[in-house]
Parts: sequence; C-alpha cells; structure tokens
Amino acid sequence: MTGAPATAILWPAVAMASLTFLVWVRLYHLRLGEMARKRIDAQALASAADSARLLLDTRASDNFRNLFELPVLFYAGVLLAAQLGVSDSASLTLAWAFVGLRVVHSVVHCTFNHVMTRFIAYALATLVLIAFWVRLAIALGTA
Repeated sequence: MTGAPATAILWPAVAMASLTFLVWVRLYHLRLGEMARKRIDAQALASAADSARLLLDTRASDNFRNLFELPVLFYAGVLLAAQLGVSDSASLTLAWAFVGLRVVHSVVHCTFNHVMTRFIAYALATLVLIAFWVRLAIALGTA
C-alpha cells in the first residue's frame, strides 16, 4: 500500500492541527469579547462550572474540546500510517476527507451551530475515520 511518499500522510495531520489552532483563536476572540462586554473578571471563570454559569457563547470552546476527542485517533492513525509507509491514494483520500469533514463540523459549531448539520458532518467524519483505521489494520496485517 504505497504510492506517495510516506510523509504525504502527515499533511492532513498538519491541517487538523491548524484547524485546532484556528478554533483556539475563535474561542478566545468570543470569550474575551463576552468577558469585556459583561465586565467579567478572569478569576470569576476559574472553573468549567463558573464558565458555564457566566458565559453564554460556548460554541468555540465546545468545539475546541471536541477537537481532542475523535481527532486523537486520527493523529495516532496518521502516525501509524507514516510508520508503515501507508500513503496510497485511498489512505490519503480518507485522511483528507476526515479533515474536510472536521472543518465543516467546526465551521458549523463555531458559527450558526445547527445541530443536525453538525451531526451529519461529525457522523460522516467518524465513518471515514473507521474506514481509515480498517485500511491501517489491513496494512498492518500484511506488513
């Protein structure tokens, strides 16, 4: 299962990390803006419970946390794929599809937050990630 250079599979991971950093910027843009408007002292947000009680706009912070759930399996899979030299077009397509769907999920979550649109992107990304891992398992079995 070779094709492109083994390092080609790492670029989708770089893209996912970039998405995470962009959501982090959005999180603090929204949070600091709301804190300033409501004159909330930073110490008043010392716990997650305090944040939930005082802040209304948690879209970006919710999405930021979500980027450390299933994407962790993506990062591990990409590293395993690079180690095994699995960077064929199917694996790359699956990796980039996962990233693209997670971008859609994050854009929806951080903006208009329509739950069913967000869920569809999330569910499709999860199915793609499962297919990616099945492909890795097959490659591992034949290595």
